[in-house]
Amino acid sequence: AELSGLLFIGDAILQINGINVRKCRHEEVVQVLRNAGEEVTLTVSFLKRAPAFLKLPLNEDCACAPSDQSSGTSSPLCDSGLHLNYHPNNTDTLSCSSWPASPGLRWEKRWCDLRLIPLLHSRFSQYLPGSDLCRQNAFQVIAVDGVCSGIIQCLSAEDCIDWLQAIASNISNLTKHNIKKINRNFPVNQQIVYMGWTEEREQDSLQDRMYTPKFLALRGSSLYKFIAPPVTTWDWTRAEKTFSVYEIMCKILKDSDLLDRRKHCFNVQSESGEDLYFSVELESDLTLWEKAFQTATFLEVERIQCKTYACVLESHLMGLTIDFSMGFVCFDAATKAVLWRYKFSQLKGSSDDGKSKIKFLFQNQDTKQIEAKELEFSNLFAVLHCIHSFFAAKVACLDPLYVGSQATASALPTTSGTGKLKYTT
Repeated sequence: AELSGLLFIGDAILQINGINVRKCRHEEVVQVLRNAGEEVTLTVSFLKRAPAFLKLPLNEDCACAPSDQSSGTSSPLCDSGLHLNYHPNNTDTLSCSSWPASPGLRWEKRWCDLRLIPLLHSRFSQYLPGSDLCRQNAFQVIAVDGVCSGIIQCLSAEDCIDWLQAIASNISNLTKHNIKKINRNFPVNQQIVYMGWTEEREQDSLQDRMYTPKFLALRGSSLYKFIAPPVTTWDWTRAEKTFSVYEIMCKILKDSDLLDRRKHCFNVQSESGEDLYFSVELESDLTLWEKAFQTATFLEVERIQCKTYACVLESHLMGLTIDFSMGFVCFDAATKAVLWRYKFSQLKGSSDDGKSKIKFLFQNQDTKQIEAKELEFSNLFAVLHCIHSFFAAKVACLDPLYVGSQATASALPTTSGTGKLKYTT
């Protein structure tokens, strides 16, 4: 086994010829080895802490210690950065009286715990997995295949943030480059705007795990929620959930709106009224997601131009069209006759019952009087969110600097907890 070059100081024997010896005492393992026959298959795993227990003082006459080792402190055999390898062409021999000399053996300095973690689609976190407890000056990086860096402890909070920002910057650049490559295979109306890792807060507070990693992607008309990043075209059809970007509402949460000790969170309300709560690591990540939602909404509204919803007015089936150019148009579903139409600028307010009814308050251009129009919808939140999306796109169209700008966000209609639209001028 020593001559194979495959075993290192610190390797723990887990199995012998398939026999599990993890819970066996030393004497029992020795006995299993003695009875294993001439050919033995060992299953081993490197334990980082094992070499520390094996360190021994060097003999004064030891002449084999490498030059980069401080003499009199520890044996090179037991240094966690040294491995015993067999090389037939080596002429060096061990001369330590504490260890048997063997021709063809030499000490080599190697990294014991080297882990290569590709940053594309990787995620990182300062939080204890699944919780809102933030590690002090520490973080870990998890690759897309699950390989983890382990806990990386920094000397200060500033060093930790510097590392996180550097890693986040690299991941962001790799993601942008990857998006460009993927978009070559998609038509214009199905282009990816942004994608990346978040952590979703579980709605069931009784569970031990509060947060679960989710991969979100804004592509074309939809927001996709995945368990793992989509790699193939087929993966895009297997999303955990899909939402229409113009029928959802994204809200960046203030400190007073946070549900726990996690910072940098945003809320997505679906067309069914379901609230999805997501957390990201850095404030810069939060800014990227906010800009991405604004951009995706603007591009999709600009593409579809109008959206029609079935509604009921005084027991009659009607249709309400939200048109990017014309505004609001209500018509009879059977005859297609237009009952009323208003521009976006004429909408001065609205209210709803949180279930199905919306009351619009429009200002008549001629009389300047407020005219109330009440309609009943089967999908209240989808309509409210769509109206908000069209308003946001209208503002962005008038002011190109709006996309990605927080300065004009307060001029847009926003939803309250009941789904109501509030307007400010």
